[in-house]
Amino acid sequence: MLSRVADSIYWLNRYVERAENIARFVDVNLNLLLDAPVVMTQQWEPLIMTTGDLPLFRERYGKATADNVIQFLTFDQNYSNSILSCLRAARENARSVREIISSEMWEQVNTFYLMVLDASQVQPLPALPSFFAEVKMASHLFAGVMDATMAHNEGWHFGRLGRLIERADKTARILDVKYFILLPEVNYVGTALDELQWIALLKSASGYEMYRKRQRRISPTDIAKFLILDREFPRSIQFCLLEAEQSLHQITGCSPGTWNNAADRTLGRLRAELDFITIEEIIQTGLHEFLDHIQIQLNYLGRNIFETFFSLEKIHS
Repeated sequence: MLSRVADSIYWLNRYVERAENIARFVDVNLNLLLDAPVVMTQQWEPLIMTTGDLPLFRERYGKATADNVIQFLTFDQNYSNSILSCLRAARENARSVREIISSEMWEQVNTFYLMVLDASQVQPLPALPSFFAEVKMASHLFAGVMDATMAHNEGWHFGRLGRLIERADKTARILDVKYFILLPEVNYVGTALDELQWIALLKSASGYEMYRKRQRRISPTDIAKFLILDREFPRSIQFCLLEAEQSLHQITGCSPGTWNNAADRTLGRLRAELDFITIEEIIQTGLHEFLDHIQIQLNYLGRNIFETFFSLEKIHS
């Protein structure tokens, strides 16, 4: 497969998944606003902090109000990681490989982009929760269409690899939102407000029902374990890495436990780390510090994938 084609399919899926997860970021805050028993004032700036783009936001918008943050993360055409910008990039990647992907995939990503573009023309949106639910459902539909209509060949595995790496990164960031938002005061830990925040976080990862089927009570440690180490929940970091490794092995021809290149080694090492670490060790290290480490390793993995499969010449540091 041409590296250009593989690159486009990989990023098509990453951008669609990224758009969905940004919707999840915003939705968790909207849920907190609806459910919180007290007024929460410092709630929107931490959302920008988790994206790493706080300096850009402050330069462009100043104060982190609900309207400003939602506009920045959702409809800002000049911010490369807004939902609208992600879908525009996904659409352009899909356009460049229309002869490789199925027509249903192209139609879905095009419809998805136009839906968000139309919504950006209507400000303020009358029903934000419904809009973000539509974004999430459109992303699920794209993934389902790809799995059902595209041959599960090398191109499909590149797309799946992109989707899973993006999802693992964003699950780490969604969990990190709790670290940044935490509570107005530390003495709220263990209160009804604290529990509402953890429930909202689970819901933002579509994990509330699956978590409650296993656990009777809301426990921060158990929630962190579920979202990081669970091997069956499809949005947990561990599940994403296990599945991503399978697709990477299909692309490289490696058998499990062997590594042909830097991408194989980086993903194998990260996946193995999660195999052996316990939630107690993670908490002892510091949840935020561990999640930051995961995000750095996933960024490193992304660079390895680019250099191994997509770069036309070796990149020198």
